[in-house]
Amino acid sequence: MRVLTSQDLERVLSFPVCIEEMRRAMIATSARQCALPLRQFMPVPNRAGKLGLMPGYIGGDDECFGVKIVSKFERAAGDPHGSHVGAVLLFDAATGLLRAMLEGGTLTAIRTASMTALATATLARADARRLLIVGAGEEAWYHGRALLHARPFDDVEIWARDPARAAALATRLRDWRIARADHELPSPRFSVARNLQAACQTADVICTVTSAKTPIVQGEWLNAGVHVNLVGSAIAGTAEVDSTAVARARFFVDYRDAALAAAGELLAAIREGVVAESHIEAEIGDVLAGHRAGRNSDADITVYKSLGVTTQDLAAGWRALRDAIVQDVGQTLELTAPH
Repeated sequence: MRVLTSQDLERVLSFPVCIEEMRRAMIATSARQCALPLRQFMPVPNRAGKLGLMPGYIGGDDECFGVKIVSKFERAAGDPHGSHVGAVLLFDAATGLLRAMLEGGTLTAIRTASMTALATATLARADARRLLIVGAGEEAWYHGRALLHARPFDDVEIWARDPARAAALATRLRDWRIARADHELPSPRFSVARNLQAACQTADVICTVTSAKTPIVQGEWLNAGVHVNLVGSAIAGTAEVDSTAVARARFFVDYRDAALAAAGELLAAIREGVVAESHIEAEIGDVLAGHRAGRNSDADITVYKSLGVTTQDLAAGWRALRDAIVQDVGQTLELTAPH
């Protein structure tokens, strides 16, 4: 078994590589070349935390199965441990043998941002040049870099409840881009959005990566043609945008069953009678495979609701394992019992 740490994953799993794997994962998911039991959570007795279990299987050329195990505790903004503390275990589907254990927080962050970039490349207008990131935590850091692979943005604005955190992230992204000698990536202006409503009204792409429990973006703020990625809320009782935003948009999801169980924005709109379950336009994998249309016109408002599915972890993790073996990255542990 090979063990890959956070640093190992940062080394072997670049955004372009992971975006490629997300395409494969979502096409396989929508083709149902997968097994995806809904995620389970066990409350930790006498503690404000829970244990999450996300098993799954993905078929195809890199067939494998596994489970992501996550400790979910409420943490203060800027906590170095982040919101995803855990690991991903990967098994070879042909032999049933455990092949790898990967640090879960970094794998989740890379694959989530890569999936958002892929959805943006698929659904945003071709001339989208202004990006707004709502949130300033670690997911915002990963998304600020990954989304540069989706469109040649001229401006990237960061909004957060704490303007100082937004400013720190803008500086961090600016310094990263200056230090990176990559002429294929855009070199946008990174700045702080002082007024969220005004920033939403001028953005071509909006990405919400917050821990908001109730909507912070209003549907009436969205201009025709904008694309919105909803990333931060992943449980049924929370939402980052209101029901007006849901109703106005062509609404795409990663996995229909998961969305109908945990997409808080969609479920709130259904409860309010604003939309029905049929409001889900398609799974993103069907759009990627060419089976369903994405954006029909430059005037469409499109929304991609990201909940994250285990096939994404498996595809990204298996690719990281393959490349780590080639590059001799990580540590190998022998788990076979002695004879």
